Amino acid sequence: MKTLIKGALVGACAFMAFASSSAIAANLLSNGSFEDGADGFDDWTLGGSSLDGFPPVVIGYNNTNSYPTGAFGESIPTDNAVGNPAFDAVGRQAVYFVADRAGPQTLSQAVAGLVLGQTYQFGFDVYIPQNGQNNANPADLSASVGGINFGPFNAGALAAQNWFHYSTTGVSTVNGAGNFQFTFNSGGIPAKDFVVDRVYLTAAIPEPTTWAMMLVGFGAVGGAMRSRSRRRIASFV
Repeated sequence: MKTLIKGALVGACAFMAFASSSAIAANLLSNGSFEDGADGFDDWTLGGSSLDGFPPVVIGYNNTNSYPTGAFGESIPTDNAVGNPAFDAVGRQAVYFVADRAGPQTLSQAVAGLVLGQTYQFGFDVYIPQNGQNNANPADLSASVGGINFGPFNAGALAAQNWFHYSTTGVSTVNGAGNFQFTFNSGGIPAKDFVVDRVYLTAAIPEPTTWAMMLVGFGAVGGAMRSRSRRRIASFV
């Protein structure tokens, strides 16, 4: 019986250590701020098609360059969205989805070791340039990973010239290798567009109250074991 009680206590201690070490989540995506590589797309893969020849590109902040290094003359301010957990620091550039006739276009990254049934959280920051918002035709952006879908976001429904943070959680239906993917659609010339930065994916961490409840459960198991031990000792007296 002492062994069982000791096992429960050791388990509780180990669980507390695990909770503490897991409190700092890791971004399962690399180069989420599009700073790495000559074109900013290290670890990312472009896919899909554009009927007008404007694939997604990485553009610099605070410049009035035209495509492909800027947003057709509109200066995009540095990402200052509230709520991003900042796995990646704000850098010097972001990705620009701008095609008027995307059919659709995709931007994806391979993710190793997704766990079936695991809850994941992912998110990113979005900016709508004013020159794109002024265009008549629609555009939308969605994201997905491990069978979890987020969006689509309609550019016309978002306020222009503001950074916003969006995130969601969901349970993976994939076990093993998977893909995180953005999908961009646009509906005619000229169409609206998106700027995206600071993308992340992480395994969701239980709230502190959940840890507390589980530790209370360990305590209850230990108490029950001790009580049972005392009853057995008394029966032999």
